[in-house]
Order: sequence, then C-alpha cells, then structure tokens
Amino acid sequence: MLSEAGMKRALQQYLDGFNQGDAETIISLFADDARIEDPVGGGKIVAGNAAITAFYTRAVEVVERLDLDTPIRGSRGRSAAMAFTIRLKSDAEASQQGTVIRVIDVMTFNESGKIVDMKAFHGFSDVSR
Repeated sequence: MLSEAGMKRALQQYLDGFNQGDAETIISLFADDARIEDPVGGGKIVAGNAAITAFYTRAVEVVERLDLDTPIRGSRGRSAAMAFTIRLKSDAEASQQGTVIRVIDVMTFNESGKIVDMKAFHGFSDVSR
C-alpha cells in the first residue's frame, strides 16, 4: 500500500544505497517497467529493469556520496521529491573528477510502493568542479 511515509522511506533508501555503494538496494526500489529521465530535457531516457540495472551499477562506481540539502518531501499523490548534492569520486573519469551536481529528483510510485518514474532536474549551471 502506497503511503507518504513509504515514499519518503524509499527516497532515503535511495540515498543510503548510493552512500553505501549498493546498486542492488537502489535497483530494488524500481518497478520492472520504470522509466528514468536524467537530466530532464537532456535526451537520456533509461527504461526497463536491464537498463536501470546498468545505469545504477555504473552510477555507484563514480558517485562518492549524495548529501541531502533539505528534508525529503512527500505529496498527497503518488510522488515524492528531494534536493541533494552529488559528489563524484576523485578517481572518476578525468572529465568528471571533483564534479558536484545539485539535483532535485521527483519520483512517482505505483500502488505497490515501487518507483515507476524518476525525473532528475539539473541544468548546466547546477554542475561545478
């Protein structure tokens, strides 16, 4: 059963999964038919379990940590959001070393509490080194 507390808990598990380098925890939060747009308007759509697994397996390899900027926000519907800062590892690809990205993720859930849609909002000015 979907609840505001459950959605917030899922977003916290998402953060914790990154900070523990645990792609499986992150992947387990998504429905098999989920869709990711990261960044919104950037032309990159990741859809389905296999693509999401590859996406997050790679992501945890380059992310040092995610720092929550404000409390996770729920809704009266099926979505929750969080503002956070991504810090990439210093041993990431040379073009990405030391990169910091300020992001707002909005995640939409199905009735079972699985993420069916994730949208990551960040523009060029939200990325720095």
